[in-house]
Amino acid sequence: MNEPSDDAHVQEDTPPEREGEGATSESEDEDVQTLRRQVEEKYDFDDFGPADMAEMTAEEWDVAFDEESWITGEELLDRVERDLRSRVATRDVFARIERSANPPRVLAYSDEGYAIVYPDGSVEGEGTVLRDVKPTVALCSMDGYEVAESVPENPLPEPDAVPEGSGELGNRMLQVIAGVQLLAGIAMLAGAVLALVDVIGGPGANIEFLVVGGLAFVGVSLVLFFTVANARLSDKFRAEEYRDRLRAVGLDNGERPDFVPELTPENDRENGEAEDSDEVGA
Repeated sequence: MNEPSDDAHVQEDTPPEREGEGATSESEDEDVQTLRRQVEEKYDFDDFGPADMAEMTAEEWDVAFDEESWITGEELLDRVERDLRSRVATRDVFARIERSANPPRVLAYSDEGYAIVYPDGSVEGEGTVLRDVKPTVALCSMDGYEVAESVPENPLPEPDAVPEGSGELGNRMLQVIAGVQLLAGIAMLAGAVLALVDVIGGPGANIEFLVVGGLAFVGVSLVLFFTVANARLSDKFRAEEYRDRLRAVGLDNGERPDFVPELTPENDRENGEAEDSDEVGA
């Protein structure tokens, strides 16, 4: 009688514990895929901004941005520099953009703050510029995000080149309409006076209608003239404010604001990591 071989006692079935682990892993993958679809539907990554970044939870961030595929190093700095210059040119961001080779950094600053981007994707700074730069770094670190190839070297205009306003055509059209309304009102009032002295119209002339209509036309014309004057004054103030901001970032004298740190190897990340430093995705 042959004794059973040792191979007959080998259990080829998967242990219950491992079966449970496999089922749990599959369930977690399904949850991740479901959350990723929800994130893609909820956020517009072509127009991803600070508000979206602040709204994102840690779980949403993990499924939206794959750390293993993040772009870093000089390539990240190149992409951030081009994207920021493009956004400045379209007036989406107000900042002066500088690139430092030693140490390798991208510096963005305005009259209200600054941001320094490091090759590893971390960002430090303060103010509104930091708020605007963080989403840009996050997007530029994604391989699927397309960055403009052709961007202006100096996207900010010289202070003296800023025009007073861009709505002059609309203002002229309003002026023409107001002028026509004024002439019509004066004509109607003149007609009422002439009718009153029996020069025109005769006894059946509706003097009240001419007076009321003339005053209405004159009133509308005055409102339109006031609107044009107010618009031009507002354009002038906005243009002067924009010139002041351009001068504050050194476009006329080349000097940075006092609060912007110098990018030199000696003071690079003094005293370790800065308090306002954030890693992309943190």
